[in-house]
Amino acid sequence: MKNITAVAGRDTFINCRVIGYPYYSIKWYKDSLLLPDNHRQVVFENGTLKLMDVQKGMDEGEYLCSVLIQPQLSISQSVHVTVKVPPLIQPFEFPPASIGQLLYIPCVVSSGDMPIHITWRKDGHVILSGSGVTIESKEFMSSLQISSVSLKHNGNYTCIASNDAATVSRERQLIVRVPPRFVVQPNNQDGIYGKAGVLNCSVDGYPPPKVMWKHAKGSGNPQQYHPIPLTGRIQILPNSSLLIRHVLEEDIGYYLCQASNGVGTDISKSMFLTVKIPAMITSHPNTTIAIKGQTKELNCTARGERPIIIRWEKGDTVIDPDRNMRYAITTKDNGDEVISTLKLKPADRGDSVFFSCHAINSYGEDRGLIQLTVQEPPDPPELEIREVKARSMNLRWTQRFDGNSIITGFDIEYKNKSDSWDFKQSTRNISPTINQANIVDLHPASVYSIRMYSFNKIGRSEPSKELTISTEEAAPDGPPMDVTLQPITSQSIQVTWKAPKKELQNGVIRGYQIGYRENSPGSNGQYSIVEMKATGDSEVYTLDNLKKFAQYGVVVQAFNRAGTGPSSSEINATTLEDVPSQPPENVRAISITSDVAVISWSEPPRSTLNGVLKGYRVIFWSLYMDGEWGEMQNITTTRERVELRGMEKFTNYSVQVLAYTQAGDGVRSSVLYIQTKEDIPGPPAGIKAVPSSASSVVVSWLPPAKPNGIIRKYTIFCSSPGSGQPAPSEYETSPDQLFYRIAHLNRGQQYLLWVAAVTSAGRGNISEKVTIEPAGKAPAKIISFGGTVTTPWMKDVRLPCNSVGEPVPAIKWTKDSEDSAIPVTVDGHRLIQANGTLVLRSVKAEDSGYYTCTATNTWGFDTIIINLLVQVPPDQPRLTVSKTSASSITLAWIPGDNGGSSIRGFVLQYSVDNSEEWKDVFISSSERSFKLESLKCGTWYKVKLAAKNSVGAGRISEIIEAKTHGREPSFSKDQHLFTHINSTHARLNLQGWSSGGCPITAIVLEYRPKGNWVWQSLRTNSSSEVFLTELREATWYELRMKACNSAGCGNETAQFATLDYDGSTIPPIKSAQGEGDDVKKLFTIACPVILATLGVALLFIIRKKRKEKRLKRLRDAKSLAEMLISKNNRSFDTPVKGPPQGPRLHIDIPRVQLLIEDKEGIKQLGDDKATIPVTDTEFSQAVNPQSFCTGVSLHHPALIQNTGPLIDMSDIRPGTNPVSRKSVKSAHSTRNRYSSQWTLTKCQASTPARTLTSDWRTVGSQHGITVTESDSYSASLSQDTDKGRNSMVSTESASSTYEELARAYEHAKLEEQLQHAKFEITECFISDSSSDQMTTGTTDNADSMTSMSTPSEPGICRFTASPPKPQDSERGKGVAVPIPHRASKSDYCNLPLYVKSEAFFRKPDAHEPCPVVPPREASIRNLARAAVGQEEGQELEQGPGNGSMEQNRAVMTRLCHTIGEQHQVQLQPRTDHGTKQESWSSSSRAVNSCPNPGGPGHSSGSSLTVALSANLRQGASRVERAPFPARLVGRQQST
Repeated sequence: MKNITAVAGRDTFINCRVIGYPYYSIKWYKDSLLLPDNHRQVVFENGTLKLMDVQKGMDEGEYLCSVLIQPQLSISQSVHVTVKVPPLIQPFEFPPASIGQLLYIPCVVSSGDMPIHITWRKDGHVILSGSGVTIESKEFMSSLQISSVSLKHNGNYTCIASNDAATVSRERQLIVRVPPRFVVQPNNQDGIYGKAGVLNCSVDGYPPPKVMWKHAKGSGNPQQYHPIPLTGRIQILPNSSLLIRHVLEEDIGYYLCQASNGVGTDISKSMFLTVKIPAMITSHPNTTIAIKGQTKELNCTARGERPIIIRWEKGDTVIDPDRNMRYAITTKDNGDEVISTLKLKPADRGDSVFFSCHAINSYGEDRGLIQLTVQEPPDPPELEIREVKARSMNLRWTQRFDGNSIITGFDIEYKNKSDSWDFKQSTRNISPTINQANIVDLHPASVYSIRMYSFNKIGRSEPSKELTISTEEAAPDGPPMDVTLQPITSQSIQVTWKAPKKELQNGVIRGYQIGYRENSPGSNGQYSIVEMKATGDSEVYTLDNLKKFAQYGVVVQAFNRAGTGPSSSEINATTLEDVPSQPPENVRAISITSDVAVISWSEPPRSTLNGVLKGYRVIFWSLYMDGEWGEMQNITTTRERVELRGMEKFTNYSVQVLAYTQAGDGVRSSVLYIQTKEDIPGPPAGIKAVPSSASSVVVSWLPPAKPNGIIRKYTIFCSSPGSGQPAPSEYETSPDQLFYRIAHLNRGQQYLLWVAAVTSAGRGNISEKVTIEPAGKAPAKIISFGGTVTTPWMKDVRLPCNSVGEPVPAIKWTKDSEDSAIPVTVDGHRLIQANGTLVLRSVKAEDSGYYTCTATNTWGFDTIIINLLVQVPPDQPRLTVSKTSASSITLAWIPGDNGGSSIRGFVLQYSVDNSEEWKDVFISSSERSFKLESLKCGTWYKVKLAAKNSVGAGRISEIIEAKTHGREPSFSKDQHLFTHINSTHARLNLQGWSSGGCPITAIVLEYRPKGNWVWQSLRTNSSSEVFLTELREATWYELRMKACNSAGCGNETAQFATLDYDGSTIPPIKSAQGEGDDVKKLFTIACPVILATLGVALLFIIRKKRKEKRLKRLRDAKSLAEMLISKNNRSFDTPVKGPPQGPRLHIDIPRVQLLIEDKEGIKQLGDDKATIPVTDTEFSQAVNPQSFCTGVSLHHPALIQNTGPLIDMSDIRPGTNPVSRKSVKSAHSTRNRYSSQWTLTKCQASTPARTLTSDWRTVGSQHGITVTESDSYSASLSQDTDKGRNSMVSTESASSTYEELARAYEHAKLEEQLQHAKFEITECFISDSSSDQMTTGTTDNADSMTSMSTPSEPGICRFTASPPKPQDSERGKGVAVPIPHRASKSDYCNLPLYVKSEAFFRKPDAHEPCPVVPPREASIRNLARAAVGQEEGQELEQGPGNGSMEQNRAVMTRLCHTIGEQHQVQLQPRTDHGTKQESWSSSSRAVNSCPNPGGPGHSSGSSLTVALSANLRQGASRVERAPFPARLVGRQQST
């Protein structure tokens, strides 16, 4: 344990911690003595030793803690306790001190362990040097010395002694006494009567001096001062001054301020107080009364120091008699007082105010108020109508001005508005304590005038403002007259009536309520109510959706705004009969014999007959094995059982039973199936016998037309009339085999053959007998039968053509087509088996027709004809809406073609217009109309219909839409909404809601106090009255109502105010709202004007800046153009040598995605590319030709002549497949469509252009750059099409103006960014181009592209690199001329039109490999022919791989000179050193632009290489997009 230091006199705890368990005891020892051994020692159970009031000599030493852990084993530890003694300061005191005295105070420590440190503090702070205090410290004492005591030495001084044991302190206070002295001495001063006055006197000293004030009255020398009694009026302030709150005249005299504090001598000082009197009003009347029109005088008396001025005021306005002659003022002196008189002549209502007289002098002023009351007769009361009812009204009035006299009573007068006041009725002497009254016994819906008077003791008022009121309507007192009922249909009754008598209407009849109820047994007897608006004196209403053939009672009530009148007497009528709505019950069918069946049933429920039952009708029809239906038959009977005779044997029948009334047939029962019993079969439908050898014949037959059961077998009979055998031979065969070979016959002998079928009922009738004779020669014979074969579509059909003969016959199938027979070809759809059977797989409608099978061998031939009828689903019916009601839609339709199979029924589908949940209804095939019932009122429905036959469901009809009668609810403004409002409740009349023909399902009310955000909701199904409760009193409310039915919801808003607690109305919130509305209107008007002004200003600034930029750009472009023209102004004959010159002009084209699809499959092109070199000699600035990428942007006008099939998208709806057009539109188009704009680029560092050897040809083999032979390509255009369309810039127009040249020059700044880029085709889009861009002046058919309405629609793109039309010579400038990579015959079709020439591409006797040249290219060909006429017999057959390069160059040079002179187009050869192939390039200038005959090395001008590359993938190809602008090869205009 650690040693412990204890402080003497304090308690100390020594802990003996024991870890482990168990232990038996803990004991403490000191000097071998068991503790405790005195009262200051305590040992706790946990082993802690407590030493109380520790003593140094007794408690210091070693302490031992012993722990007994086993009975004979203990452990112990010792701890040494050291006792420290804290210091003890002897008491000391400060003696009383005066200023200037010497002071010595010792602080002595009488006990404590050394060392001891002693310090002094004053007021808790360290005593600083220079404060006049000296501190001397020794070993156990310290002294405080003050050489000259002053007031600053006051305070608490603390002596602090500390050692290792503790820190102790002792504090005492030093008080320094100072005699009193004046800080502020009293001086003579004036006091104002009635005002507060302060006599200044301020002293200090210590202890604080006590001040006493004394007073000596009189103005002479003071004889004797008396102490001033301190009261509420006179007080001594904390600074010793004397406060007199209200100075009086008796306060005049001498005042003495005397101070003492027991130190030194008392001090005192006197002063004199003079009292001045301000102006004061001493007399005036407080209130007085005057009569209007009489003279009145008002007097006012004042006193005070002179001079005194008296002024009169009326309210806050000074009265000036000189300006207002109705007032006069007179003033006179009366000793110490001044009297002023104000005369009013005469008194007026405006004088009923406070008059004041003001007395003013140099020391103050005073005012006297006089309330003048001018009495007169009262003003008329302000009358208002609180409530008007049918026969009474409640009035309320307010007395605005009572004439300054108590109101003694009121009179009310009223009359009919059309009468004079001489015929008035009045109520007299109404108590003045009443402010409202009820006038009763009025007539409903009448107009009254009302006025009012009030009285006081002066007289009667003028009449009040005359009010005109109209009493409310009352419910009609009479019922409608002449009510009649007329049944219209089985579910409707027409009700007619006339309005109630005029004198009983009690207002304007707004409408009628028609109550109707069923009077049949079991009905509940409750009326159903419908409403209609009044239209005149005679009314008609049709009650719909009634029960069929039921009796109804009808009553009619008229209603106006006030309510509903009495009902008419009930009249009964019965709805017309209708067809039964349920079929007969318990329908049963029993087959009796093979041609007789019995059908039985029971009557439908009586409630569903809907009329008088006339009888029953049984409908039945046969179902054949091939799926066709037999003729539908019916039998009518009045009994509940019928016997069907003459039915076909062993045949399935469908049976239905219906009940009918006078109105027609009811609902059919469910189809019941029955099969007649088996019978012996009929004869086989046909038989053939043919010789197959000299001793055998083959007989074949057709199954019986009426098998009358399941064929079990066939029996073949063979007899020889000349053989003498009486019984024929019999042979049997299975029912599946329809032919039989009879052998071992005699040659030359005739045989008689016939066949019979056998069922379980027995052997049937025999077939016709045929005679046959075996023969040595076996000509070809067909044992199969011709005829008609009917089959559903999409099934495999076998047309048998089994033949016999020796040798084996050859089989040939043909199909008749108009006037010729077409052989049947074997393919995936058609197959001819070895036995001659023709198999047609998945037959379609077009497979129908006459098929002829011919069997031929050496000895003859045989033929059968089979008529194949393919049944298809029926065509779509034509669906129309014939009638609609509130809950039903009646549809009618005309079936389409049945597809070769009888229609078995119709499927009607319908759904709500905004839903896709279709419901199906199955309709009988005999129906041509249907009524959809139980529909929602006032709702749009979509309906479609499809017919079904044995093949399946046919095409769905067009979807038609129809709406049931009815509309959403609406609120009538004529109906009074609020019937009663008080301070906390409002009653609403909801009868103003018109149902719109559809029952209202719910009405939702929302209301809130005006200015509140939270709405309270109330939902109700009631259409009569609703209460709004727990409203705030005297509050304006907003109300929103929404009534809903199946047709929708109607909304209505209103405002209302609750009454005040006393039943009074509150004013409308007009002013604040009006100001707000004005501000809103002003804001609404001002905002658009301000915005429009700012917009115009902003537009003007933007246009101005754009114009400035445009002008600057034009100036820069003009300078650039002039520079370029001057540098490039060379003769046409001067060759341009050297590397490519000038900066490249770029132009941005919007990125558009291109998809390429190969219709015959995907062809991997690999690295094959078509290369079109194009020269560029526009600019002469030196550019390193080995370090930049080149490109050109070309327009390709689409041509339509002989371009192959196109896909016409103009008439295709979304979701359908386009069909191929066999002929292209030939009408002239006013707008020419450009198939595409391509950016063709190739990035070359130092490698020359490479011409590929892949064989590419255009679609249709006429025009284009490079595409796969006979392939069609589809383009999918992005959303940038329209943007791209607007930004198309052709090469010949890009430099036609300085502005466009400037734009191209700006794009040239991107040259450095493009020097090392990899370029591929990125742009292609379909666009409408105006006629003045590329096709001006032509009416040729240029619309070979599909008309695309949206950029997302696909279409067929065909691409050419043709130049502008030759009729415009200017348009040939600047267009790059693509040259094919080789000159084989098939590739001549790929050459541009202006390169094609008969001199180059034809021999007189050669087959024309290219299509006929369209007339529109004739001028170019003529131009070429004229240029190289001397080369008539030559052909450009040698390409880079099979001809001489020099020969090609020579021909192209001659052609170029001629074309270049006319069209300013140059063609230049360029050799690809990597492939040793030569290609041709073009330039848009004719300045010595033709190639040098010397060879490629002498080529003048630079060339741009245009590379086309594509990466094809499975299914579609996508041309990758690259972020670079297209290059434009510009041309120089003539200067």
